[in-house]
Amino acid sequence: MEEEQRARRWFLAVWAIVTVVKVAIAARLPLFVDEAFYWQEGRHLAAAYSDLPGLTAWLTRLGTELGGHHVLAVRAPFLLMAALLPWLVARSAAHWFGPAIGWQAALLVVLMPLSGTLGLLALPDVPMALATVLCADAGARLLREVDAMSATELALGLMLGALSHYRFVGVIGVGLLALLWLPEGRKVLRDARVWVSLAVGVLAWAPLLAWNLEYADAGLRFQLLDRHPWAFHGDGFRFLLVQAAMATPLLFWAMLVVCRRGIRGDAQAGTAWRYFALLGAVSTLGFFVLGFFADNERVSFHWPLPGYLALLVVVPLLLREWSPAWRRATWGVAAIGTLLMLGYYVAVSSPGLRAQIAGSKYYPENFAGWDALAEEVQAMRATLPAGTVLLADNFKTGAELGFALGDAEIAVLDHPLNHKHGRAPQLQLWGLQHDGSRDTPLLLVVGATDVKFSALLAHYQQLCRVVGPLPPARVVNIDHGARRFLLFALPAERGQGDCITPVVANIDVPQAGARVERRFNVGGWAVKDGVGVSKVEVLLDGRVVAEATYGGANEWLRSFLKDASRDPRMPNVQFTAQVDAGDVPAGRHWLGLRVTGGDGSVETWAEQPVDIQ
Repeated sequence: MEEEQRARRWFLAVWAIVTVVKVAIAARLPLFVDEAFYWQEGRHLAAAYSDLPGLTAWLTRLGTELGGHHVLAVRAPFLLMAALLPWLVARSAAHWFGPAIGWQAALLVVLMPLSGTLGLLALPDVPMALATVLCADAGARLLREVDAMSATELALGLMLGALSHYRFVGVIGVGLLALLWLPEGRKVLRDARVWVSLAVGVLAWAPLLAWNLEYADAGLRFQLLDRHPWAFHGDGFRFLLVQAAMATPLLFWAMLVVCRRGIRGDAQAGTAWRYFALLGAVSTLGFFVLGFFADNERVSFHWPLPGYLALLVVVPLLLREWSPAWRRATWGVAAIGTLLMLGYYVAVSSPGLRAQIAGSKYYPENFAGWDALAEEVQAMRATLPAGTVLLADNFKTGAELGFALGDAEIAVLDHPLNHKHGRAPQLQLWGLQHDGSRDTPLLLVVGATDVKFSALLAHYQQLCRVVGPLPPARVVNIDHGARRFLLFALPAERGQGDCITPVVANIDVPQAGARVERRFNVGGWAVKDGVGVSKVEVLLDGRVVAEATYGGANEWLRSFLKDASRDPRMPNVQFTAQVDAGDVPAGRHWLGLRVTGGDGSVETWAEQPVDIQ
């Protein structure tokens, strides 16, 4: 009884604190690009979409209908589901292993970073996690006795999962394998009530199947074929390391031990223990293997979460076998992991902290700059003719600007990102994929940092082919240019003439983050199709500190740009300068460029940090 009360008090205290902190962060954290697109889907209600079943979009619509147009309203249903999740785990674990184990399992759900931060973002993994716990609990109850309540819970979980994500098919498959593995499970599968529940779950896939049948399996092809290389790659080892970090190392090891015992069928483990362990083992190990063959370009660290949730039901039993020191270390490291993850989201939600990590690999570009971009867009629209139509170059910019401006009808150009993320078919269905033709003025918003740097010039040239010659751009540099947007005011009639692209430039010397003396050399290159570059100025913290000598030869650049540059001075596009930092204080400063084109246009290039001694 004392252990139960202590576990309950710890859970309630930690759950309440983490929930309040998550709500506070969610109210300030800018929308992630996927969240913005789900919001846009919620403004175009449908039974299913090109990238997902309908539930995620429906929840974002519900949140904003009840809470207004605010990021917290978008996330509110997901925060509520995430707050409910540990209670369901507590209920399931307590039913089989006693109340103390139930509260401890629930506390682990709150403390493991992957599950503890769930709900901060409006993503399909939240309802999918809830569905997984419902199905796992229902399956365990059916092992003891097949009754109407357990069958109903199973049907509810299957329906919720089917409306959440394609990946839930894997959860269903794992559950069936676990039941088939156990003699008691095979008995359960002979009961007609269980098959009625399964039939209800199958029916929940009907909207998604109907969508794919109508649109040539576009969603299925993306989820199963287009996004995966289906060839061995070594990133699977990195995937395992990321999992150990996201679950925290000691807790990760504990879950692996539970997996091993579940597969071996230890005599000490009862039916329920083996069932939950098998659910987690098959799912988790399956995703570990998949990590060596599947998509390694998009975020995938959350994939094994359903398996972890099943394993956490049993992990407190294993921890009882460990020494007190190792138990305390496991709980402590898990708590530190969640604090670090919450701290990361706090940093992402703070403009000042985001700016400090600009230029590093940790910069959260998919969260950053959207409000600032919206302000610049609104300011420029005010100077343009009435009736000017807003056009984005890809779905990310279109969806994020749409949320910031309260407009879910912003058209976008055909862009590789739309296809890479499976959003192109949906944009076409909404009639929001723009072909570049026009009879009214357009304000084109281009995300320069959404394209690989080596492909940026080719992207500008493609824009010319689609919309015609580009006028001088209004440059929006956010967080020292870590996020960079170009705004083009296009006339109602497509212009004639050569393509004059925006500047593409790079500082080769010094490298980003380098330590330099107060007098140091700067070198690099700059190109501009059609008119070339007439002047390059070096900036330090936004102030001109030197005018570069421009026109040196750079033969290497031809191969880097794949012979795409039509700069009239190519390959004599190298610049050099010497900077005297003067009396600026020692420490971190930002080095940038101001480039003047042969047509008189001026662009401020992205900055990079240097450490002045």
